[in-house]
Amino acid sequence: MAKTINSHFIILCFTLLILNFINSSFASSNPEISYISHHHHHKNKDKIGVYELKKKNISVKLTNFGASLISVFLPDKHGKVDDVVLGYNHAKEYVWWVKASAKLIMAADDYPTFFNCEEIKVTATLKPHQIDGVSWLIHRYLLGFNVILVANLVVLGGDGFGLAVVDLVVLGGDDDGDRDGGPKGFSNVLWKVDEYQPEGVSPFVTFSYFSPDGEEGFPGDLKVTVTYRIIEGKHLIVFMQAKPLNKPTPVNLAQHTYWNLGGQNSGTIFEHEVQIFASHITPVDDELIPTGKLEKVEGTPFDFRKPHTIGSRIKEVPKGFDINYALDIHKTRGPIKPVAIVSEKKSGRVMELFANQPGVQFYTGNMLNKTIGKEGSVYGRYGGLCLETQGFPDAVNHPNFPSMMVAPGETYQHYMFYKFSTKKR
Repeated sequence: MAKTINSHFIILCFTLLILNFINSSFASSNPEISYISHHHHHKNKDKIGVYELKKKNISVKLTNFGASLISVFLPDKHGKVDDVVLGYNHAKEYVWWVKASAKLIMAADDYPTFFNCEEIKVTATLKPHQIDGVSWLIHRYLLGFNVILVANLVVLGGDGFGLAVVDLVVLGGDDDGDRDGGPKGFSNVLWKVDEYQPEGVSPFVTFSYFSPDGEEGFPGDLKVTVTYRIIEGKHLIVFMQAKPLNKPTPVNLAQHTYWNLGGQNSGTIFEHEVQIFASHITPVDDELIPTGKLEKVEGTPFDFRKPHTIGSRIKEVPKGFDINYALDIHKTRGPIKPVAIVSEKKSGRVMELFANQPGVQFYTGNMLNKTIGKEGSVYGRYGGLCLETQGFPDAVNHPNFPSMMVAPGETYQHYMFYKFSTKKR
């Protein structure tokens, strides 16, 4: 048995190396993937495009595939401009890697323990105890998928919605979990471009998606919009909105961007200083299922109430950070409140995040491993960080958590405000 498992492991490793080698040529030649620039988006509404927003010193690139943020160009303290978002060179590459990885998952159906499918929407189903093993085989290639219907874990019971969710994965079946909204998910579909203004006083783009009743096991028709807007020439607002049309449904949209303020190819995030405005976390059990409790961060390596570098804390968390923080003043979705501050000393770049959600998932790129990204960059473990503002994971099963259920006539709204600056010291 051991020899059989090892042989399959070697075959899968070799297959992914081949896929990595042919990635760039395939992405440019595959006739099934249509790619357009923003100049032609009105005539090609059903094709994948890149939409750039520019104002003064900030440039933001987005794609209608998954309504995803794929680049943010910012100056450092010396005026040097870098892209601070991890990802790929072309929007169509995201599509290609999703399809290729999904096929590998299905091909390995007899050996599910080899894959940690975290951050991949696939058609295969795995139980929580199977989410272990050689995580880099699949995870290493997938970056930048941002809009998620129900972010993080929702555990299924006998009366569950047939869903479950965290970092782009499908878990379980009738009695287990599902992460990030089902096997397809909002991050793996083509969104409609409703409005696009690339320049001007406040450049913006609005994407929309209609999710029919029963899609991915979720009840009811749902209309979703996401707007990205530059304000004051240096800040970014992301506004997500969802309206159930005929049935109550859980909604917990999230943004899953990988940030590295030193530049997308600058190495690890260990020197990033992080402050998170939260006194509690929502812990998980050995199967990554939220316990429903709140635990104080005081006296633990999860305490970022005062600024600390990631490198000074990460050795105390062997698998890296991947936990939901219950933000202070977390009992309501109310007004926008401070979430986190991230700074990188060498570049001087600072990112302040504000939002109106009760939680934030802090993730340190634990599963990245030799991922080939933009301009041939190789993203290693801890090459980027995510701060996903959200409702609490598995809230539908814990009455003490803020509810993620939205009824017809109600509107789910999620505001994120990214304030960028530099400091000299």
